[in-house]
Amino acid sequence: MELVLIRHAQPAWRNADGSATNDPDLTPLGFRQAAAVADRLVPEVGTIDGLFSTTAVRSVSTARAISEATGLTASVEPWALEIGQPTQWEGIPEEQVVRELHALRTRPLEEWWDGSPGGETFRDFHERITTGVEAFLGRFGGTRHPHDPMHLWDVPDDGPRLVLVAHAGTNSVITSHLLGLDPQPWEWERFPCNHASITVLRSRPIASADMWALEHFSDVAHLAAEDVSA
Repeated sequence: MELVLIRHAQPAWRNADGSATNDPDLTPLGFRQAAAVADRLVPEVGTIDGLFSTTAVRSVSTARAISEATGLTASVEPWALEIGQPTQWEGIPEEQVVRELHALRTRPLEEWWDGSPGGETFRDFHERITTGVEAFLGRFGGTRHPHDPMHLWDVPDDGPRLVLVAHAGTNSVITSHLLGLDPQPWEWERFPCNHASITVLRSRPIASADMWALEHFSDVAHLAAEDVSA
């Protein structure tokens, strides 16, 4: 089984009037990035068994570019949405959001578990994503091994290749969880990935079960150097 995690292309967090939005579409650069990652997948379309996206506009737009290039139909996975941001950030000046984010980064690490005031806590986000990805993989035959001293799985030999267009936070939690790492708040600081990048996790047999291996991380070979963004 193979799980291909694509981070959405660059989003336009700033509205035309300078205010912030929690659910942006892509920037002009983002649309170029989405087209590039779509072109990257065209030669591989015969090996892809499913294309999925979160409900966020930035993910849907990235997945739409892939769909238009490959002919694959993207299904929506609500569980994979990025950590919920404070609703009070919607419509306020973007500079104010940037200041608040900077202030949050200076907190003691143990306080990071609480997330942004008014938003989803990292504890709840981590639970949502890990529970969601296990249920998602379970639909295709991938299940946790009943005796799991090493975070092992049972995966069918002919398991599918699944492509999920999601977010930096979502993809980092999935990566950390499948690799069996202890959770940390703001996993995306541990696994930072670029916009429209490709991360590949593949199951590998070990003993009488399977483990997940990180085959590629934040691959942006399909992007022009000047189009790489974080």
